[in-house]
Amino acid sequence: MRAAVIGLGVEGKKATMAFLKNNWNVYATDLKTDIDLEDLELPLDNSFFINENAITISTNNLIIDLGYNDIETIDSCDAVMLSPSMWKTELAMDIVSSGNHISDFLTKHKNIPTIGITGTNGKTTTVHMLKEILENSGKKVLVGGNAGGGFNGYCDIILEAENEDYDIILIEVCDMTLSYCDYCFDFDLIGLTNIGNDHMDVHESLENYKSKVIKFSNGKKTFLDKNLNYYDEFENNLINQELDDNKSEKVLDDESESIMDEDENLFLNDNEIESNKNSEIFSYDEYLGELKVFGKFNRLNAGLASSIATYLGVSGDVIVNTLKNFKPVEGRLKIFELNDSKIFIGKTDNSDAVKSLLDEKYFYAAFVGTPRVNEKHRFDILNTVANSNPEVIVLFPGLDDTVDHGLYRLKSIGYEGRIEVANNLDEIIGFIAEYSHEDAIFIGGNGQEKIIEIQERLKALSDICD
Repeated sequence: MRAAVIGLGVEGKKATMAFLKNNWNVYATDLKTDIDLEDLELPLDNSFFINENAITISTNNLIIDLGYNDIETIDSCDAVMLSPSMWKTELAMDIVSSGNHISDFLTKHKNIPTIGITGTNGKTTTVHMLKEILENSGKKVLVGGNAGGGFNGYCDIILEAENEDYDIILIEVCDMTLSYCDYCFDFDLIGLTNIGNDHMDVHESLENYKSKVIKFSNGKKTFLDKNLNYYDEFENNLINQELDDNKSEKVLDDESESIMDEDENLFLNDNEIESNKNSEIFSYDEYLGELKVFGKFNRLNAGLASSIATYLGVSGDVIVNTLKNFKPVEGRLKIFELNDSKIFIGKTDNSDAVKSLLDEKYFYAAFVGTPRVNEKHRFDILNTVANSNPEVIVLFPGLDDTVDHGLYRLKSIGYEGRIEVANNLDEIIGFIAEYSHEDAIFIGGNGQEKIIEIQERLKALSDICD
């Protein structure tokens, strides 16, 4: 079989690899030419063609066009995987109406009970907690999610569901792909961790983001933090509103500037078309049992995982024993000890994530990985860190080398403490060693890969010290 992959961002590249792993022939394309294809691990003996506006790369079972979409080739493919960033564009409408989208071509995944975990922070930890609980109760669980979050991408879930029999599918749903995922998967149950200040370049406001989550939760059993600011609004909308109110509205899509009105019904899955009569809300609170992971925020993650597992009939003993032994996920918050200091390190890529940790502990030094230049809302992390008044803030390149922007932000808000810059891993470790006789150090912000590198180095150092 042959698949077309349109859009070669992180999700598109993961989809390409998933198809190749499953012995499909693939036509992959992107209108941009400056795409980093290193992740695809292309063989050295590929054919390479360049003209003024486009690049074509060809191997035995893969053709890549950059700067050009060959519509005839796309139409000739058995199935099409579209990048979530292109959802609800005219091209997406054509693919959906043809029935060739991968989620319509392969449908076994839609017959498996499916749980979606979404929200701003805590999704990955909650997914892994729930996965371990379900597996320890004897369930065979297919886990996946947003490729940018460390999983193999949404397409991989669809393909893997065809290969084996699973009891449950568990998906981490990125808040920027809600509409896309709602079409591709038939969610029976949704767990919402929280709604916070991230991806505002896409959502534009918390109000817009909240409305998207409410729409995504329509027609499903939804688990909400009982102290969520918007709890009553969710309850009123999910229980009382009718879907027809949504169908008549012009909707500005999550990931594009295209506005759809009368054609929006193309993007509704069977659950949405039926109505919201199955909407039901369940509340959860902090988990009070023994945990190895730190913080109130992780107690809420555990509370969500525990509540869903209880609803699914998992015994209390399995839940308690699993959570008691649960270890932090790679890249997420871990605690190391070095000399006299406890070092709290993990991806905390928005101001709400950082605040949830800084509210619980004072840190002498705060190391912050910088975001991409266009992610202005993520520089709000520095405001939150500065408000906690550490003696020193160390900036390092995270997702992008925007340290200069970070320095400008700190100076503009009047931070009066010491500011340092660490340009590489060795310099970061040097500053950590300098402050390792203080009580506590925080390392976070943006750049998951960089943070994992620091974690690995810290583990080696702490093992040596032990």
